[in-house]
Amino acid sequence: MSQKFQYRYQLYKHLQANSASIYAECRQAGEEIGITPEMKNNIGATGAISGCHGLLSREVSEAMHAYARKVVHSSVLDEELRDVIKSVYGDEYDAALTNTCEGGLVICYDVLYAPPMAGRGDNYRGRYLAPYERHMHHQGAYGRPFPPKYKEVNAERGEAAGELGVTGKRQTNLETVYVRLEGADYSLHGIKHNPVQNLLHVDAKKSLDHFAELSERHQELLVGYASLAYDTPGYGYGDKNANGAPELQVGLGKLARKYDVPYIVDNAWGVPFLGCDIRKINADAIIYSMDKASGAPTCGMIIGKSESMVPIRRAMGIHGARYGTLSSHGKAAHVGFDPGKEALVGAIAALKILRDHPEITTNALNGLYSIALEEFEKLPAPLKKGWKITKSVNSNSVELNYEDTWAGDKFGIPIFSIEDMYAGSHILQNGMSQMGIVPTIAYDANIFISNGIGNIDEEGRLMEKETRLIVKGVLKTVEIISKYAGLLD
Repeated sequence: MSQKFQYRYQLYKHLQANSASIYAECRQAGEEIGITPEMKNNIGATGAISGCHGLLSREVSEAMHAYARKVVHSSVLDEELRDVIKSVYGDEYDAALTNTCEGGLVICYDVLYAPPMAGRGDNYRGRYLAPYERHMHHQGAYGRPFPPKYKEVNAERGEAAGELGVTGKRQTNLETVYVRLEGADYSLHGIKHNPVQNLLHVDAKKSLDHFAELSERHQELLVGYASLAYDTPGYGYGDKNANGAPELQVGLGKLARKYDVPYIVDNAWGVPFLGCDIRKINADAIIYSMDKASGAPTCGMIIGKSESMVPIRRAMGIHGARYGTLSSHGKAAHVGFDPGKEALVGAIAALKILRDHPEITTNALNGLYSIALEEFEKLPAPLKKGWKITKSVNSNSVELNYEDTWAGDKFGIPIFSIEDMYAGSHILQNGMSQMGIVPTIAYDANIFISNGIGNIDEEGRLMEKETRLIVKGVLKTVEIISKYAGLLD
């Protein structure tokens, strides 16, 4: 098949011009594969996204209902949460619940990385090193970007620009050193044409050598390291050690120990206990969005080494009153991130399910993975080459990565940028919506499908019919877009 476009921007310009036709075909395809009017917008390819949260299990709902009219001090629930975490990770680790994952990130960066403001004289500056990876407007946005060529990377991510947008999260006198990963591809793609982070072929060893070089260069200002805690090749974490931990994360933990600075990992789309083990990567703090993949109500959670958790808990006003107590709930710098009683109860219930009955989550994930493999085989033959499908226990999801469809000198399946998502020009996500499927993150040639919206019953069991329709719909959207990209006769 001859290539239809000479340059990439021409491909995306053509897709933009034909977006209305693509969406019309997606609506029709949704009806043809069996997505009924009752199902539309009630089934999703994600556990939860901002603004559309997953459904709670019966056990979690009942626990929250039981406490709705029960008088209980939040410090009692804080300590129960700590007990659950310590029962798995040991007494050297502690935890705190926040209202959101982003709230947890704010606290960790402010407490562990931001230079102190008290005392005479000017504040000193600090720099933390982070891989140039996906979602940099989360884990990478708390310092001014360094070198300056990255200063626009996060400019259009979020709902507002400038001081009231992502840039407003930056801490005083804190800088983020963007570290390019060896083997990564940062080519431009999408209608909102920007560099994407294609990370399937990241070389962990060479990347860590680059980190070591930059650490030495910036050591006088070095205050920490940060990364995601994910475990899949499409996120750049395909190289694993004998314990199953990503080599890149393990290496960053070692560098943090060498320079005696903290290592923070963002595991928003992660599952405690089943996924990334903070002990194996020697991180100081790991932050979760508990409603995305863990079955909890909307809230975030910080798990960390006890030494690091003391100032984190103090910053939240929960580490004890000034007159001497073990726990409290009072005023402090970040009391605004208090999660509330209902979130505490729901999170504890969800954590106990993950701890005591992990098979509920893993069985549903295994079912999703099997269905994804089966439905993938139904794609037209010209579209099947170059995919890598991975089951992620950490994220309770299936990763479908199509970066290698662009291998060689031929154009592959269109890739959309995260800027497309925020601009409303992400045709793959929009196509899912037109079918009636709540879309998942699908930018940078990396589609994450997870359980949680309309495909899990109240006992946590996979609903096969709905799950198959979701996967079928996602892949059908890929097929329709590929046809307009000239990849199908």
